[in-house]
Amino acid sequence: MTTPRDYFEHVRQPPSAPLEGPVNAWTTCVGAHLGQQREALCWVDLQRQVRRYTFEELDGWSAQFAHLLVARGLKPGDVVAGLLPRRLELLIVILGTWRAGGVYQPLFTAFGPKSLEHRLSTSGARLVVSARDQRAKLDEIATTAQILTLDADGEEHFWRAMDSLPTAFDPVPLTREDPCMIMFTSGTVGAPKGLMVPLHGLDVMATYMREAVDLRADDTLWNIADPGWAYGLYYGIAGPLALGHSTTFHEGPFTVESCYATIAQLGVTNLMGAPTAYRMLMAAGDAPAAAVKGQLRAVSSAGEPLNPEVIRWFDKALGTLIHDHYGQTETGMTLCNHHALAHPVQAGSAGYPLPGYRLEVLGEDGKPQPVGTPGMLAVHIADSPALFFRGYWQADTQPFKDGWYLTGDTVERNDDGSIAFVGRSDDVITSAGYRIGPFDVESCLLEHPDVVEAGVVGKPDPERLELVKAYVVLRAGAAGSDALATELAQYVKQRLSAHAYPREIAFVNELPKTPSGKIQRFLLRNQAKAELEQASTSPA
Repeated sequence: MTTPRDYFEHVRQPPSAPLEGPVNAWTTCVGAHLGQQREALCWVDLQRQVRRYTFEELDGWSAQFAHLLVARGLKPGDVVAGLLPRRLELLIVILGTWRAGGVYQPLFTAFGPKSLEHRLSTSGARLVVSARDQRAKLDEIATTAQILTLDADGEEHFWRAMDSLPTAFDPVPLTREDPCMIMFTSGTVGAPKGLMVPLHGLDVMATYMREAVDLRADDTLWNIADPGWAYGLYYGIAGPLALGHSTTFHEGPFTVESCYATIAQLGVTNLMGAPTAYRMLMAAGDAPAAAVKGQLRAVSSAGEPLNPEVIRWFDKALGTLIHDHYGQTETGMTLCNHHALAHPVQAGSAGYPLPGYRLEVLGEDGKPQPVGTPGMLAVHIADSPALFFRGYWQADTQPFKDGWYLTGDTVERNDDGSIAFVGRSDDVITSAGYRIGPFDVESCLLEHPDVVEAGVVGKPDPERLELVKAYVVLRAGAAGSDALATELAQYVKQRLSAHAYPREIAFVNELPKTPSGKIQRFLLRNQAKAELEQASTSPA
């Protein structure tokens, strides 16, 4: 099996020569910031007790964990996985792994055994550090990895294993092309795919925090996203620490009440998260938001497109403007409405390229598309020094063509040069000769007061090729009916366009989503296709 250390020798390399070392992710995120007794982590635990830790404390603990890895036979380039909630030990595992020259693998704690087994077998992880309440899942899968467990009864095996180990450890020197993380895509389309993130990706993450998030020294930062996923790990841990800035862990589950309480308690000024969380805040109404109105200086959204209605509500209820950002696990954030750069901000647009990326909208012929014409978003490899994606881990096919990385996402360029997200290429609906982006229809439906969420797909149709079908989740107290379906269809027809309104609407309790909260439209498409097949075989 190919090892992580050999990875970059066997996949597509950029035309430019890789940057030279020696470097180490621990040095970037901890070592460079020692000697000032600055805060590195603010952890709100399950009892809402606030615990604060300095870079100097993380220095000692990460050294002990690095020694633990060496004692257990792990070598530079080996994979260490963390199946842990947002608490101090998670950060120690990440930083200690990096310090020892290892590759960190995040495991989302909501994963079941099947999802864990796929990721651990693909990565070849040598060690899994698990919370006690997660440990039983590992007994159900086949893995050769060693397991280290946190014991919730007070005898934490993790701390006992590190007890008396030295608090100094020289970081392993690496090159900027060596991997520091192995990530998996969310599975929005097809099975999750693995990829390695090289050390120079940390520079790109720091750029995003500086330019797009506008992280300032006096900010209190909170990234709501779970570090089991790219946005939470890249920009809730690596990005802020690379800038020498403290990060925030909120250990408990996300609720509207806990979100507002944490913002108020910590004095959060810079908030990051996914549209799912922001839609929950909007659904709760103006009253809960009043307590922190005007406190948030910058709010950033990523993970899926941000509905314009959410942007308008935040401006009205919280006195701040959310900036929508686009990125992928493969690339990090690439297309942003930057908080720290002066440019027009257009609702419904993902913004402008992050410094270090050359982006283009390509047609099926591989040529740039004119303004207003949908095409695939592509990253020019030679002209994008920030691009750290080198290909999928142990995959037969790779998304590169003629010097471009093809994202698989359909977008279109606006008159002002910004780029708007239309949908995954597989999600775009072709109906009666029109190409319809599901996001636009979903956003329009969300403006109706009875709608909480919507997923829109193309359903096969003999006359139109596809017709627009919407699966709608209603607010509490609203009841689905033929009359409401007609009202919603007319609402979209009048507010969006006559060709893009949903000709079929189904009311559902919930939408299928990835564990990171993205709508899995391919499952809705399969459902719509199955409905058609069932109707065609049912007796008249």
